[in-house]
Amino acid sequence: MAIAWITGARGFIGRHLAAHLSRSGHRVFGVGHGIWPDFDAAQWGLAGWVNGEIDAPNLDLLCSLSGKPDWLFHLAGGSSVGGSFANPLEDFSRTVPATARALDWLRTHAPTCRVIAVSSAAVYGAGHSGAIPESTTTTPYSPYGHDKLMMEQLCHAYAANFGLQAVVVRLFSVYGPWLQKQLLWDICSKLASGAVSIQLGGTGDERRDWTDVRDVVRLLELTASIASVQVPHLNGGSGIPTTVRQIAGLVAKAWQTEAKAVFSGQGRPGD
Repeated sequence: MAIAWITGARGFIGRHLAAHLSRSGHRVFGVGHGIWPDFDAAQWGLAGWVNGEIDAPNLDLLCSLSGKPDWLFHLAGGSSVGGSFANPLEDFSRTVPATARALDWLRTHAPTCRVIAVSSAAVYGAGHSGAIPESTTTTPYSPYGHDKLMMEQLCHAYAANFGLQAVVVRLFSVYGPWLQKQLLWDICSKLASGAVSIQLGGTGDERRDWTDVRDVVRLLELTASIASVQVPHLNGGSGIPTTVRQIAGLVAKAWQTEAKAVFSGQGRPGD
């Protein structure tokens, strides 16, 4: 049984990860932003929650609740490309300094802890015509992608200089229960409002790699075993491309509606 910490445990992936790790027999604790009543956090598998910044005082408090962590799943940070364009400084502040503070706390207090750093396919940038292998040069387009890449580089720096063990998992499009943003949520919200057509941006031909969050959290647990000072990188996805138009059609069919998707032809920055 491991003591697992999750930064950003109150988020979409974090909640599912906490529940999965708890079911696997691990003791799970979290830190991040937001008031989370004990009874609700416990329903998601958390034995303890600290509401606040990822900084030394809060990590000290978390350690007093749990003891030194064996695993740190680092999910805290900016959560969307669009948000990073709207407020790039906030995206940076939530991602990069928080990572540095977490790694530095581990360096001095729990140097054998394994770090599972959750990054994004946004580090690869735009303009790819097919599947993107891990060997692809990282040329992020958005502030979000740049900040995730800096997070990865901090993991490399602390591994090379202080011996921390880490692994980076670059997630693509994650969906599942309790997701309340992005494409699937947007389509369902429009259909729930009684819309006769689904108004969406882009052309509809944009391809995404969709992975169920329940598969993602299984992947994250498995990758803890390969964390090392070499900091391996893995793409977390299905390997199956699906267009936005196909996704809209699948959701409409499941909804049993005749509503059709209508695309504006205008893409968003960073897509």
